[in-house]
Amino acid sequence: MDLQVAAFTDTYLPTVNGVTYTIKSWRDRWNRNGGWMDVVYPDSDDYVPEASEHPVRSVPFPFYEGFRVGAPQVPEAATKADVIHAHTAFGLGLASLRLARSEDKPLVASYHTPTAEYANYIASSDRITGGLRRLSKHYERWFYNRADLVITPSEPTRRTLVDDVGVETPVHALSNGIDVDQFRPVDTTAFRSQYDLEGTLIGYTGRHGYEKRLSDIIAAAEALDVTVVLGGDGPARDDLERQARSSDADVRFLGFLDRDEMPAFYSALDVFTFPSPVETQGLVALEANACGTPVVGVDAGALAETVDDDVTGYHFDRGDIDGFRRGIRRALDERERLSENCLDRRDEVSIDHVIDRLESLYEDVS
Repeated sequence: MDLQVAAFTDTYLPTVNGVTYTIKSWRDRWNRNGGWMDVVYPDSDDYVPEASEHPVRSVPFPFYEGFRVGAPQVPEAATKADVIHAHTAFGLGLASLRLARSEDKPLVASYHTPTAEYANYIASSDRITGGLRRLSKHYERWFYNRADLVITPSEPTRRTLVDDVGVETPVHALSNGIDVDQFRPVDTTAFRSQYDLEGTLIGYTGRHGYEKRLSDIIAAAEALDVTVVLGGDGPARDDLERQARSSDADVRFLGFLDRDEMPAFYSALDVFTFPSPVETQGLVALEANACGTPVVGVDAGALAETVDDDVTGYHFDRGDIDGFRRGIRRALDERERLSENCLDRRDEVSIDHVIDRLESLYEDVS
């Protein structure tokens, strides 16, 4: 593994989400295997960079709490890379494009987030939202068509990028992968005791964004003898707490959990619930499965593929709360069988397999 890679991202630690976890995991595994991967990201007072991490000046993004906008700078270390990898189409993605062109280096771009889905955070009306969605697709098509290769975390996302956005650059589906050494079934006695959790548990962890439709979990839990456990935080949390107070469902908000607590969180759940239709892969679903927990997810976006119906969980139609509730009941009734299926597939989602494939893709464009 001789290639040196410069990865550019507009979101990184201390922000915790699927993108930051993927980039850090890829970097750590790539460097551990003998390569070198630099990460260029917006600076933060709350995070001290490690070797091969290069913060650039940034300002808070006013429309989405927790995100920052980095100046399109190129650190000297990144100019030595053999391959430039953009994990964003904006800010630092533009810097990576400029670097690739000026140094005549191949540009690989990962499509992590469908930006059109976040127009509601900026727009004040449906008319403006529609215009922003169209504009975002035009921009994504412009940016990704200037890459030598585009990577998506799932096949449904690949089809969306090709058929809906209209990207003509070669697009390959490659799972983000997870660390199966970390994500495995563990004893949950201490975790349940710490958070005072008893009985049958269903839940979710991740960013509490409106686009993720987490309110559907609370609605579906009504008339079920379960406790809903929500880990994470985000702009929708206050509204979710208000909904929970007026609901018959028993809902617990745990806030952000330490990464080391996540295997216990997933293992404690009887079913992981995932109503978000905007996922490009749904990494937390794979983490839950690796801990032996089945997933009931919406039959939309990447979750249409990530959840293997009747094998690792069940699907329900977007907006169908009764169908969501039926899926949860069925998964609870069949948890033992579904759990065994989840554990049988752990190796398929291992990050080691992903890094081997990533190296081949880099070599193909070098």
